[in-house]
This record gives sequence, C-alpha cells and structure tokens, in this order.
Amino acid sequence: MNAELVAVGTELLLGEISNTDGQYISQKLANLGINVFYHTVVGDNPARLEQVLREAGKRSDLVITTGGLGPTYDDLTKEIICRVFDRELVLHEASLDRIKAFFAERDRPMTENNIKQAYLPRDCTVFENDWGTAPGCAFDAGGCIVAMLPGPPRECRPMTDHRLVPYLAAMADGVIYSDSVRICGMGESAVEALLRPMMENAVNPTVAPYCKLGEVELRVTARAKTEEEAKALTAPVVADIRKALGDVVYGVNVDSLEHAVVAALYDKRLTLAAAESCTGGLVSKRITDVSGSSAVFLGGAVTYANSVKERVLGVKAETLASFGAVSPETAEEMARGVCLLTGADIGVSLTGIAGPGGGTAEKPVGLVYLGLCCGGKTEVRELRLGGRSRERADIRGIAANTALKAVLDAVAKI
Repeated sequence: MNAELVAVGTELLLGEISNTDGQYISQKLANLGINVFYHTVVGDNPARLEQVLREAGKRSDLVITTGGLGPTYDDLTKEIICRVFDRELVLHEASLDRIKAFFAERDRPMTENNIKQAYLPRDCTVFENDWGTAPGCAFDAGGCIVAMLPGPPRECRPMTDHRLVPYLAAMADGVIYSDSVRICGMGESAVEALLRPMMENAVNPTVAPYCKLGEVELRVTARAKTEEEAKALTAPVVADIRKALGDVVYGVNVDSLEHAVVAALYDKRLTLAAAESCTGGLVSKRITDVSGSSAVFLGGAVTYANSVKERVLGVKAETLASFGAVSPETAEEMARGVCLLTGADIGVSLTGIAGPGGGTAEKPVGLVYLGLCCGGKTEVRELRLGGRSRERADIRGIAANTALKAVLDAVAKI
C-alpha cells in the first residue's frame, strides 16, 4: 500500500506551526510496512484542496488528511473529499451526541456551528475522538482508502494510534513487525558502509536506516502470518547488526537514549548528577523528561559563568585562570564537583563553545569537553563537533547525546 499525506491549513503554509502530524503519521505507517510517497500541504482554499485530492486519489492507495474538520466556515476537508470521491455528507447522530456531551461535561455552551463536525461521509468507518470534538473517519473510495484525522497534534496523535493504525492493521494480509536498533557514536555513512551488503540483500526482513541528530536508527521490518513468526525473522538480523556494530548500539526497541540511561541506572541502583555549561541544562532536561527519573537523577547545575563554576562546583580559580572554562581541567573539576555537591554515584559535565561566536583558532566553535566522574575516577573526552554548517542547537544536542551515551557505557561497566 502506497500512502499520501495531505495536511490542510493556511497556518502551515505561513510557517506559524510545523506539520508535526505528518512526521508522526509517517512513522506509524512505516511500522505497518506502508510506503509514504508524498507529503502535501495545502491552504484552506476549496479549489486548491480539490485539485490536490483528485491528484492524490489517482496516484495513491491510501490518502490521509489532517486538519480542516473543525466547526468554522473554512474547515472544508470533509465537504471537498465528499465532492472528489462522490460521497454524500450526512449527519451522524452518535457523533452529534458525543459532541453535545463534550460541552455538557465542561459546562460550556455548544454553538450551532459545532453541529457541522457531526456530518460525515455516508457509510464511512467513524473514528471516535476521545481527545476533542471533531470525529475522524475512513472509507474505501473504489480502491483508494481515504482517511480523515483532526489537525491539532494532541488529537491527531492519539487518533492515529488508537483509531487509524488498528483500522489499517485489520486490512493487512498478515502481520508487519519492526525492531528498532538505536545507535549513538557512529555516523549514518559509517553504519551504511559496514552494513551495506545486509541492507542491499535484505528482502524479508528489510533493514532501513533513519538518521537523527547525533544518532542513527535501523529499522528491521518483517512480514509474516503471525507476530511470533515475524519476530523470529527479525531476531537473527538484529543479532548480526549488534555483532557488526558493537558498543555503539545502545538499545533495541528503546524510546530514546535518555530512556536507556534511566533504565540502566535504575537496574544497578545508581544515581546521576549533571554539571552543564554550553548545553544549558539539556542533559538534565532530557533525563527528567523520562517518567521515573527521580529515582536515579539527583540534580543538575547549569554553571554558565566562571564565578558560578567556582562557588557551586568548586572549580578552582587558578584552573579557570590558567586553562579557561573550555578545557579538560575544568570539565574534570566540574564532574567531580557535582558528585561532591549531590552525592551522586556518577557525575557528568559538559563545557564548550556552541557558537556561532566565541571561537578562536586554538578553541574553535564546536570544541566541547565531556567529564565523567565514576567510582572515584574522573575521565575527560575532547569532542570536535563544529563545522561550517553545524548550528548552535546541533552542537548542544550532539554534546548532550554523547554525554548520555558516556553515562550509559559507564553504567554497563559497573
């Protein structure tokens, strides 16, 4: 099945919001083994929306729209879809009752225009919306499946997970199963060079790389009659990947690097603290994004100014004067200092030049020192993360990734 996503909303074209719905739905479709060939964004213009939908219906097996299901006059997705695919738009009483209940439960008046949201294509499969008022739906338009989802991400994402994915999975011939191999410490080109024969020859399962900031994901996907059979196909391929890549693989089917770190710390009953300068608390933020991190993360110190490095972390004034804030000596004292400050088993530190200004020939933009204090010993790594196209946010993000991976490696050795 080849899919096309059509995002409806002038605010997307104006750049007021990003099309995060498209990214999310594409990831979910990939897990189902459905190819996404086109992403289209179109404004709230009936003529242009009709043109886009007619073209999509000709070239795609599955067309998914997001947005344009609201109560206002410019929310016309359902109306235009019914015109393009020759469907009658009818009042769906059950949806109307749910909309009325939504407002009643919140003690808010329901305006007349909200009734518009309860009109749906005749004989469609209705996607009940437990996260908002506008229901979604899907129907078979003579060989092309058309699905409509609301635009707000807080509604679109759960609707995708709990309505669209089960609907599409029920239509599948067999089961699609994927394992996600997460990699940090090796670039996409190096991963591809090592695994090229495997990727080129893979049929079932397939192996596909996805590059992210500071890491790579390999998705191993198999199709079989049952999930157990599909898992049996992916397991040996995942094992071969782990053997070929070694320690740069930080997990399989884990949500993120920070999730892996929190889980590893918890398993060994260890605690962590962070001392950050150039990353501005990014490591601490990512760790505390993980539910349950309070059991393993004691705290973080954003010590941007040298005076704060001295007063809070105990970095020596002579160290800063002799070597500077961006130095292995300072990173070492920061990591050791945050352990002493918090009593953590492991302390990680980052100090560097994120740019775009502030770099010199001796200490260029992208120079970062990573300190790791563990078991009474402190190690420092020099990172060169700069480059003509490397932005400040990228340098900070990759530095945080590298620090999290260093913590994960340290925990594995304990």
